[in-house]
Amino acid sequence: MSPDPTIDHTVTAAEADRTVPALLRELLPGTSWSTAKELCRSGRVYVDGSRVLDPAARVAAGSRVEIHPDGPALPRGPLAPEALVHFDPDLVVVDKPAGLLTAPFAGERDTLVTLTRTLLGRREAAGGTGGAGGRGPALRVVQRLDKETSGLLVFARSIGAERELQRQLGEHTVTRRYLALVHGAARDGTHETLLVADRGDGRRGSWGVFRRAKGEPPPNARQAITHVRVVERLPGATLVACELETGRQHQIRIHLSEAGHPLLGERVYVPADRREGGPLLQAPRPMLHATLLGFAHPRNGRPMRFETPPPADFLALLARLRQGARSQ
Repeated sequence: MSPDPTIDHTVTAAEADRTVPALLRELLPGTSWSTAKELCRSGRVYVDGSRVLDPAARVAAGSRVEIHPDGPALPRGPLAPEALVHFDPDLVVVDKPAGLLTAPFAGERDTLVTLTRTLLGRREAAGGTGGAGGRGPALRVVQRLDKETSGLLVFARSIGAERELQRQLGEHTVTRRYLALVHGAARDGTHETLLVADRGDGRRGSWGVFRRAKGEPPPNARQAITHVRVVERLPGATLVACELETGRQHQIRIHLSEAGHPLLGERVYVPADRREGGPLLQAPRPMLHATLLGFAHPRNGRPMRFETPPPADFLALLARLRQGARSQ
């Protein structure tokens, strides 16, 4: 249990959308930028009950921020033991926290795959199984989640398992369900588009949506299919479930934004003319959580199904929206 916080602060409307270090510098006068960022990285800052390890995370109005400057620092590369949902000789299923890259990129050291490898090695060593040939557990990336997306994903532990899981993903037989909080009154429906790396302004998007299509789709266009179902209507927002047939980069974020319902906390794919549902609601990150994962075991074909609830920051924002509905 963490010690009592030095600061226990509720974010005001005027403070909303600031980065956590920027807010810390106001709450702790005289704190340098480097110290404020290190407070985050060391696990000493909580927003709505969840550690915020990413200095780029932003705060929403009404969020509760706790700072524990004298609390114990997390070891470099923290990954809670309960994040390891399932492991066997062929695969590992992990509940990814928001704020971690799935795999190394641009020199990033602490990523989900490296932290999972460390945690898995410790678990297997404690159980007496050890790693193959003493090299430690090998993990192969077969799917990815965005850095700020939380939830379930699977790593393979052999070339055979990697190929089989990739085959299932390619044939759209893997069940991937996400929960998302979006702006406005979203509707049930299926979004099927061709995603391109540059929609016309340097950002990813659907071919022919941002700018009128001319001629044939470019060679790099890839089919993307997202099924959306309304779960709960909220003041100015909707809780939706999204199931993927394909798994293109930023697919859900793009499809929801192009439908006029960007994620709460979305800062990249927000239509300039989006006005449905009133002003944009604030959130510390894009509110997207991979809640359900299902596939056939790559060795024996046995159905595998895993489900995890959203983390504390998602649930806290959902609770505030529900409270707003009750007060109307």
